[in-house]
Amino acid sequence: MVDPGAFIDEKVDEIRAELGDADAIIALSGGVDSSTAAALAYEAVGDQLTPVYVDTGLMRKGETDEIRETFAYMDSLRVVDARERFLDALAGVTDPEEKRHAIGEQFIREFETVAEEVGADYLVQGTIYPDRIESEGTIKSHHNVGGLPEVVDFEGIVEPMRDLYKDEVREVARELDLEAIIAERMPFPGPGLAVRIVGEVTEEKLDVAREATHVVEEELDEYDPWQAFAAVLGKATGVKGDNRVHGWVVAVRSVESRDGMTARAQEIGWETLQRVQSRITGENENVARVLYDVTHKPPATIEYE
Repeated sequence: MVDPGAFIDEKVDEIRAELGDADAIIALSGGVDSSTAAALAYEAVGDQLTPVYVDTGLMRKGETDEIRETFAYMDSLRVVDARERFLDALAGVTDPEEKRHAIGEQFIREFETVAEEVGADYLVQGTIYPDRIESEGTIKSHHNVGGLPEVVDFEGIVEPMRDLYKDEVREVARELDLEAIIAERMPFPGPGLAVRIVGEVTEEKLDVAREATHVVEEELDEYDPWQAFAAVLGKATGVKGDNRVHGWVVAVRSVESRDGMTARAQEIGWETLQRVQSRITGENENVARVLYDVTHKPPATIEYE
């Protein structure tokens, strides 16, 4: 297990040595990995760092407002509205790997644009060890590792937490006094809701996934899951009122894990599951069915794509 205090001291020195007098931007998503990397880099180089939050349109409900509030102390914070550009990049894409590469490339292009505006030569990322293992193997590409384009217009990419597991990242986040809403937040994939949508990403599917995930996070909070969310699988027949509908099928997933490398599906009470399905189908007229995923990792991955 990492010693968070010693780790922070070591990485602050490393970041200062690697950047020197150069300016950098940090890819800030709002998750614990990138938020911890941002706080660490900001402590190391202060105003040399420009945190960049890209609103991809693939984020959880209320995410952008939370980022503005949480990181308001960083005067150089940039919030980029790139929702339309990401949807355009994903139009017609159905293959999971192609999705990840499309998202990875669009992220880099957004960061390159900001870097040119502020004169930054380096990109700091919150990449952690499981990201590298899964991308270097044959499981899936992470948007910030295997999903990166071959040509990147940065002098260097700095990844201070590349050797940490998620639970170790949380220890570092607590040591840096990050708010609990960040330090204890359940993991959220870098490609966002795009990997919780099977098939092409559309605004309608994103709305369903976003609202359903909000319900799941609220209703399953008492179970203290490692990760809990909803995914949009496809369409099926249902009945709303007296009408037959062809609505979305939503899968609910809730797992326990230590580091995300393996996971076990949680046993959720029947009344809770019924409350979840009632809210999801009741609050979204386009959802016809709600399923609960009982598959562990392996053989499944935690996310759907």
